[in-house]
Amino acid sequence: METLEIQVNTRQPGTKHQARRLRREGKIPAILYGPKVQPVPLELNKKEFSTRVAGLEGSHLVRLKSASTTLADKVALVKAMQYHPISGEVIHADFYEVDLTAKIQVAVPLHFVGKAAGVVRGGILQPIVREIQVECLPLDIPEFFNVEVSALDIGDSIHIEELPMPEGVTAVFESDFALVTVATPTVEETPIATAATTEGTVPAVPEEKKEAE
Repeated sequence: METLEIQVNTRQPGTKHQARRLRREGKIPAILYGPKVQPVPLELNKKEFSTRVAGLEGSHLVRLKSASTTLADKVALVKAMQYHPISGEVIHADFYEVDLTAKIQVAVPLHFVGKAAGVVRGGILQPIVREIQVECLPLDIPEFFNVEVSALDIGDSIHIEELPMPEGVTAVFESDFALVTVATPTVEETPIATAATTEGTVPAVPEEKKEAE
């Protein structure tokens, strides 16, 4: 996996007001944490982070570049990002420091490629999961997995045990669950309208009409 370099600076822990001020200045508040490091509040360049990292799919490693000797060249996983509910812009990022020699568990997205034979015959391709958990060294994290679906007929599925894994990467699961299937098409029954009266049947005369006669 490619490691992206990101410029960071330390900051003093602050209030929501101070976080809003940072964002107005074109920065994003962030935090670095991990099993061997005390949480360190950071600030990032909003444009750099949004352009190079925020829009990427899957898990990504970043190498921190900083004037601080305690932060320089640390490698971290982008663990989480918070987004503005209206604009969709990143407003906070969490970095998890990793040891490049120790395995970690991360989520890797699935890409379903090809056109299933069952879809050609009218079936519906139904992805059951969009990502799976794997365990590997940080530099071995796959960007994504291609799941070839062309051979699937109606009723067929691909299970996690059938997914090829690169060397050094292990899928984490407790049962052999399905990743994708081709479902039988559902046909809606068209209701048949029935006539209120049949031909040759004389409708009943209302009681009021009988009395009038």
